[in-house]
Formats: sequence, C-alpha cells, structure tokens
Amino acid sequence: MNIFQDFTQRLTTAIGVIGEQEGCRDLDTGRLVVEPPRDPAHGDLASNAAMVLARPLGMKPRELAIRLAEALAGDEDVETAEVAGPGFLNLRLTAGYWHRALGALLRSGADFGRSGIGGGKRINVEYVSANPTGPMHIGHCRGAVVGDVLANLLDAAGYEVTREYYINDSGAQVDVLARSAFLRYREALGEAIGAMPEGFYPGDYLRPVGAALATEYGDRLRAMSEAEWLPVVRKTTIRAMMNAIRDDLALLDIGHDVFFSEDTLSSGGIDAIAEATTELEKKGLVYKGRLPPPKGQLPDDWEDREQILFRSTEFGDDVDRPLIKSDGSPTYFAADIAYHYSKMRRGFRHMVDIWGADHGGYVKRMQAAVAALSGNEADLEVKLVQIVRLLRGGEPVKMSKRAGDFVTLRDLVDEVGPDPVRFMMVYRKNDAQLDFDFDKVTEQSKDNPVFYVQYAHARTCSVFRQATSEMPQLDVSKASLIATDLDGLVDAGELALVRRLLEFPRIVEAAAVAREPHRVSFYLYELSAAFHAHWNRGKESPQLRFINQTESELTMARLALVHAIKLVLSSGLAILGVRAPEEMR
Repeated sequence: MNIFQDFTQRLTTAIGVIGEQEGCRDLDTGRLVVEPPRDPAHGDLASNAAMVLARPLGMKPRELAIRLAEALAGDEDVETAEVAGPGFLNLRLTAGYWHRALGALLRSGADFGRSGIGGGKRINVEYVSANPTGPMHIGHCRGAVVGDVLANLLDAAGYEVTREYYINDSGAQVDVLARSAFLRYREALGEAIGAMPEGFYPGDYLRPVGAALATEYGDRLRAMSEAEWLPVVRKTTIRAMMNAIRDDLALLDIGHDVFFSEDTLSSGGIDAIAEATTELEKKGLVYKGRLPPPKGQLPDDWEDREQILFRSTEFGDDVDRPLIKSDGSPTYFAADIAYHYSKMRRGFRHMVDIWGADHGGYVKRMQAAVAALSGNEADLEVKLVQIVRLLRGGEPVKMSKRAGDFVTLRDLVDEVGPDPVRFMMVYRKNDAQLDFDFDKVTEQSKDNPVFYVQYAHARTCSVFRQATSEMPQLDVSKASLIATDLDGLVDAGELALVRRLLEFPRIVEAAAVAREPHRVSFYLYELSAAFHAHWNRGKESPQLRFINQTESELTMARLALVHAIKLVLSSGLAILGVRAPEEMR
C-alpha cells in the first residue's frame, strides 16, 4: 500500500468535483504532490494541490485549499485537514487508517515497497567498465557499487534491467599491457628483465600471466616477431585480467548480465564504427570542417586541419566533435558512438551509464550522439561518481600497494568486509566526494551507519527470540502476525514508526526516478534511529516495551509492528546488497 498514491487519488477526486462545480474539466493534476510535511508537528501528509491548481480554476490558492480541506474533512480516514500559509494543505490521519495501512504492509510481506512505475520498460545500466589492465582499485569501487545498487533499485521499481560491462580491450593501452605481460613471460623463462620500462604496467599481478604463457608456449613466443606474439599475448592477458576483475567484483557480490567487448566493434568482418558513422551521414550529421582552437592553452596534439566532424551542437553539445584521427583511424568518441548504437540495436531506448567524475566533459557529446542516432527516441543518462578518500581516524591512509601504484578493491574488502563498503559507497550522493574512514566504518556506534542499520535488523530478530522465550504460548508465525488486531498500537512513538515504515514505497519510487540510490540508505538510517529511540523509551517506561507478559493481545500487536520493521529493513538492505543479520557478533 502506497499511502501517498492513495491520498493523491483522493485529492484528485476532490479537485475533480470542484472543477465540475467551477465549469473547469480535465485539469492537469500531474504536478500535484502528496508528501510527508517537513515538520511532523504540521500533520501526517502535506500537499501543494491548491498552489498548482488554483490558477486554472480561477481561484486564489488559499481559497482552493480551504475548499479542499472542507471536502477532505468528511473523509472517515482524515482526522483534521488544515490550511497553512498561502495555500498548503496539511492532513492528519486517524489511527484506524494507520492500522489498516500497517496490516496491508504485513500482507505484502517482502513485496512491500516494490513498485510498478517502471512498467516493465527495458533499461540498460552500464557500470564499472574498467580497462582490463589490472585488478580493480578503489577508484573503480564506488562506481561499481553505485551501478549495482541502482540496478537493484530500478528492478524494485518495476523496470526490466540489464547490467552491462563494457570491456575496453582495443587500442594502445591493451598493447602496452600485452608488452608488459610479455616481459613477465620472459622473466618466467628465467631471463633477467630488470625494471619495467617507463609507461609499462609494473604490478606483480602480471607475473602469473607470464608464468601461464611460459607453461603454455614454452619459449616459442620469444622466437616470434612482435607482430606475431602481440595478438596471442594480448588475448591471454585480457582474459586473465577479466577473470581477475570478475573475482574482485564477486567480493562485493557484483555481477553483470552482459560483458561487451570493444574489440568486437571492428573485428570478425564487422565494422560497427563505420555503420554508426554511415547512419549519422544518412541523417546529414557528418561533414568535413575545421574546429576552432580550444580556449586557453593549446594542447600539444591539437591540429588545425580539416576533419570528419559530427554535428553534435545540433543536439546540445558545445562544439562539433571529430570522428576520425589524423592517421585515418576512428576517435575514441567514434567507438563509443558505435557501442551505444549497438545498445539501441539490441532494443534499449533507456540507458544509464556510471562514469568517473573526470569524464564530465564527455557527457554532452555522448548524449548528443544517442539523440542523433535514435532521432530523439532513445535517452542516455550519465551519473558521475566522485572520488573516494580513504582515511583512518581522519588521516589519509597508506596501504600496501601490491598491485603496483594503487590501492586495490580487494585490499579494502579484506580489511572491513563487503557490507561496510557497499553501504558507505551509497551513503552520499554519487556526485559528492566520499570520505571512507576505516575506523568509523568498523566501530559499533550510531556514527557508523551500516552497523546502526544492521543492528536495528538484528534487534528485531532478538525481540522474537525473547518473545518465544518469555511467552512460549504465543503464535508468532507470519500468518498469526498478519491476522493480529493492531488497534492497540496507540502510543505516539508506535504510530510514528508506522508512518515511517509507510514512507518506504515512496522512497523507492523517488530514488528510482531520480536515479539516486543514496536515498534508500538515508531512509534506512532514519528508520533505524526511530526504532532504536523507541526501544530506549521502553527501557525508561516498561509499559511501552514490545513484550508484556500480562497483555498478550497488545504484545502481538507490537510484535506485528516489529515484524514490519524487520521486513522493511530487510528489503531496503537487499536493494543495497547488504546483509540483514539476525545477530551482531
């Protein structure tokens, strides 16, 4: 049950009646919002209905708000309907309504909070997409978690989600990787290779690749020319790196449905880059021309020459973009156009890419290309992920750098575990810098959000263990809890918890629409804080405790509330990909 949708519909009906009375039909209620008031003292629900619909009705907002309040005052579920300020409508609902809504939550079980707003639309979420040149490092970690949680969130909101990883296995960087692995191969054969040359990949992670090449080929590769051994070594090395990346991602329970190879865009008789360029040419969006020099200091590689350009400015970009390099090869941008064209040809009209913040300047041109190729029928959203700063007790962290010159994702997970990593990576908005303090994420306190939320879930489980021990005659099965009479929940703290629980469907929908998974982690923390606070009230006032051996019916009602809290915490943590423990050790 979504109480906000419920009262949006009730308000829409009331608006329709007033519209009929005023001779104004078919009012656009799309901007009508029902939400929790900023100050709980103002009531349970607040709406802007009068503010956004007064003008088409030819009324003043406050006048319309008063008429709406009068209409809703007759609703049996509305205790009070009041007008505030220039025309905001505040509603306070009856306890009976909250009891029925809680009952609906209990009947929904694990499905509570899931939504159909996605309508089954297919959506492609591409995330991580790290170059296969080494293990996953801390720079990849946040984008990986944000993408994975966003995919979970969109699934919960009713979208058909495909999780995709784009393998950048073409171009100069993978040739450098192969040459680095070839040196490790020679080393495995007993040759002294000395220090790795400048620009090569120095990490020890290539030693096993070199050893595998030596086992498979003996010294045969060493007798070949580079043109002969390079493709062999490149293929083996990329396969080894992708296996390592999959293993690293598995530490955080992150997987993908599709691994798309950039190399396939121009191999095996396929030239997808040329096909995408031809499609743009057919639309009259490719031409030969010269670009003005970039503002500020000229880069060393800038050339004042005629180029093959894409008219990206027609789709909101700042300048037109080159598709062909001076040597006749396609630009990286041309390859990325072909890749997104392949997504569209696979049937995706909605795409979300998770990129590092350093790619911010690339967003407009890529969105322009998608709009151009699809005739504005497809859309690309890009979520930029800011850097993570590693701290210990507030000081920058220096960890072992066994992978070369960076801190690996495995280092991070090995020290603190997957749950703190996943939770904290989405505990800030993706475009805000994130401080990850090892001391904070492992301490058992309110200041550690993941502990605080997991502890709340474990506490709900402990309540049932206690109930079974102290009142073994009670039937605390799910069926019995669903059938429980909830009228005994009248304490203000209990009803506040019910209201907080019933916000969950709105949180899921809003977070999915905005593509902001951090909203879920914020909500879980706030729900946990409310639960812990009510628990503490029971310490001071025994009559508020969840278990009262002299009042079985009231105990069952309170256990039903605790079960509802458990359900919502579990569902929210599942979206985040974080465990919901029954005990904290």
